[in-house]
Parts: sequence; structure tokens; C-alpha cells
Amino acid sequence: MGKDAVVRQLQARRPGTRFVVTATTRPLRPGEVHGVDYLFVSRAEFDALIARDELLEHALVYGEYKGIPKSQVRDALAAGADVVLRVDVQGAATMRRLLPGAVFVFLVAESEHALAHRLVSRKTESPDKLLLRVATAREETRRMAEFDYVVVNAQGQLERAVDQLCCVLDAERCKVARRGGPLPQL
Repeated sequence: MGKDAVVRQLQARRPGTRFVVTATTRPLRPGEVHGVDYLFVSRAEFDALIARDELLEHALVYGEYKGIPKSQVRDALAAGADVVLRVDVQGAATMRRLLPGAVFVFLVAESEHALAHRLVSRKTESPDKLLLRVATAREETRRMAEFDYVVVNAQGQLERAVDQLCCVLDAERCKVARRGGPLPQL
């Protein structure tokens, strides 16, 4: 199970958590739902989102465009919700500049071999794309220190990964700097 499974399970446990649905130009895969997994748009529609300044950030990823809709982030933050974004390391660097108070979690497979096995078993990528994805993951792992937390999503350990994410959320809420007001008088 990958990042999407972790996010779905996190939302099941923490219903107030908002997942921002990324816009993408890539085709829909079997089992995916428009508006739930991604906002599947044409290249022309994606260009229009950029032209209207409706994306917080966007990038070319594995040959397809992906971007974070501003309105979803703005609405979730205004509601006081915990907001989950699915971005690569470049997107995280952009988000760190735009949202300096945000917390960044690097979600990683237990090994490069395990990641390759998951990608192959999905049967959604060509051999060339598989190699590119594994090489990209290897490079991204080298930037893990740019994140606040690391959560390992090991095969068969989905609950453990979600437990750790819940711990991150709880710990961040308890930080004095995040409380937003004076401490109660004791």
C-alpha cells in the first residue's frame, strides 16, 4: 500500500483531516475516481488553472503536470483543519516557502526494492517509467533531511505508518509555539 492508502486511512481515523486533491494531466488509472484521487484535467485546462493563478504550486512530474489548487488549501486552513498535501520534494520546498508554519512529513517505503516491487505489482507503468520512478525516489530520499519527520510505510504495516502520522499531528498540536495563545494559569 502506498501514499494514497496511508492518506485514506488517516482520514478514516481523523475525519476532520482534509486531503487536498492534486490536479494532474495524467490519465485516470483503473480504480481511481476524479475529484477523489486527483482532479484529472486536460493540458489546456491545466494551462488555464495556471493562467488564472489558481495553483499554489505546479510542476512537471514523470512527464505529466501536477498542481495544488489554492482554493482547497485556503478553505481547509480557514476551517482550522489539518491539511494533507501530496507533493514531491520540489513541491515541499515550494510549500515551505509559501506556508512557513507547515509541517513536512517524508513518507517513504522501507527500501528501494520494496518500492520497485510495489510499482511493478500495480502494472500501471512502462518499464522506462518504472526505472525513472525508482531513480527519482532514490534522489528524493537524499533530501529527507529537509523534512520535519520521516514515516516509513512498510509493506503490511499500514496501521503503523498511520499511527506515526497521528502521533506527528498530536505532537504538533501540543507545541507551545502552535498553541496560538497564552498558556493556562496553573
